[in-house]
Amino acid sequence: MASTPNRRNPPPIDPNVPGLAARRVAANAVATLLGPSRGLALDDALAQAGRGESLEPGDAALARAIATASFRRLGFLRAALAERLRDGLPEDRPHLLALLVTGAAQILDLAVADHAAVDLAVRLTKADPQLQHLAPLVNAILRRIGRERDAIRAAETDPLAVNTPEWLARRWAAAYGEETARGIAAAHLEGAALDVTLRDAPEAWAERLGGRLLDLGSLRLSGREAVADLSGYADGAWWVQDAAAALPVRLMAPRPDERVADLCAAPGGKTAQIAAAGARVTAVDRSAARLERLQRNLARLNLTADVVTADALNLSEETPFDAVLLDAPCSATGTIRRHPDVAWTKSEADIGRLVGLQRRLLDKAARLTAPGGRLVYCTCSLEVEEGRDQVAAFLARHTTFERVPITADQVGGHAELIDGNGDLRTLPCHLDGGSGRGGGLDGFFASVLRRSGG
Repeated sequence: MASTPNRRNPPPIDPNVPGLAARRVAANAVATLLGPSRGLALDDALAQAGRGESLEPGDAALARAIATASFRRLGFLRAALAERLRDGLPEDRPHLLALLVTGAAQILDLAVADHAAVDLAVRLTKADPQLQHLAPLVNAILRRIGRERDAIRAAETDPLAVNTPEWLARRWAAAYGEETARGIAAAHLEGAALDVTLRDAPEAWAERLGGRLLDLGSLRLSGREAVADLSGYADGAWWVQDAAAALPVRLMAPRPDERVADLCAAPGGKTAQIAAAGARVTAVDRSAARLERLQRNLARLNLTADVVTADALNLSEETPFDAVLLDAPCSATGTIRRHPDVAWTKSEADIGRLVGLQRRLLDKAARLTAPGGRLVYCTCSLEVEEGRDQVAAFLARHTTFERVPITADQVGGHAELIDGNGDLRTLPCHLDGGSGRGGGLDGFFASVLRRSGG
């Protein structure tokens, strides 16, 4: 006689159900980040959830798309679910919350049939011994989300108030004003374009790849093909790099045969820029795994660098460099367009810890810069403590350095990308971000500093 399914003996998951494993990986990754391990990055959570799953490339891409969509509109999704749950959101049950969030994200934001999203979420609920008795609830709520889709989307009118963590909304409004903060939040809903940095022949590659050359010097692509399948990738004609991320090296303007240090270099887009300019670059990072990726990219691009696995704080200062680039570890709040989990997995407390590390790295970078040399400090953060305030404190400590103000012609004529101090400050809402026209930039800060003497 067959046993009756119960919480201790759930029905097994049929491995042959299309898309079920992808949903399980996505839900488990989202649950991890909604729970005590929220400090992880989504990439790490997906890798952890996918161990032992043997996902096909298409299913792996689906899992990532579901998880990313879940965080991109997490505030809106939580609000829609809370309104329809009698007892509110199950904050103390991250796996249940993740099943509801990932199911709602598929229904509202992805090209997934409602019945598939609901059915597979219910199957996953039934397979969890702690949740199987809640399968009827999951079924009812997700079906209601599908029926009320239009009303839910019509109510999504304030991404700053509803779809942005309160601490970030408050900070951005204080730093940039309420209107700009709303523009930043709107740009985050659109995701990021695919920008590439070209070795040469920009007009020819723009035509070949069907992209648009930006005034900033990058090529913005409109297609959704796999990057590795695009013309020129295998030949090393270009590499993926957000247009804002490419600006710090362009502002540094490395020259042939200059000795340049790229501190915290992985994954290597800026190292590639420096090497392509003909400089002798030393790429330093403490992560051997991330440097392996950097070396693979350099090999594909047929570029060379002296790659050093080390903590930048421990580098020898015996022979200083002509130029030093410090892309410092930061809160990464400028990358929420492409990494929406950052908004929900970072906290205000992280910033204070990172500011201290940035200060130590900047002081080290100063000692590594030869007299007459340039030091470019940058972060992919929107937080003023990690940019404007950090440089002001540095200049007060190091009187042998001065700021070299950036001019509009260095950034394609876009004077709005330069702050009142003459530093670079890009925002997600710049270049039509939030307009629905495929614009936007990562949020980047960069300051060009020169050491006296030489």
